[in-house]
Amino acid sequence: MKLVSATTAYFRGALAELHQVRWPTRNQAIRLSGIVLGFTLAAAAVYGVVDFLLGQGMAQLLRFI
Repeated sequence: MKLVSATTAYFRGALAELHQVRWPTRNQAIRLSGIVLGFTLAAAAVYGVVDFLLGQGMAQLLRFI
């Protein structure tokens, strides 16, 4: 029975914490999602360029071998 009461207390505490959360407004969520997508695309572009350059460098090195 202690397991059941502990589990119940855990979920009640979690629910109480969720009621205290200050959720973002729709506009904030859209703006922040755009920022995350922008940084993700920028990072993907940088990593893509670095990968391409390293691949070209490796190809040049393998031509000498």
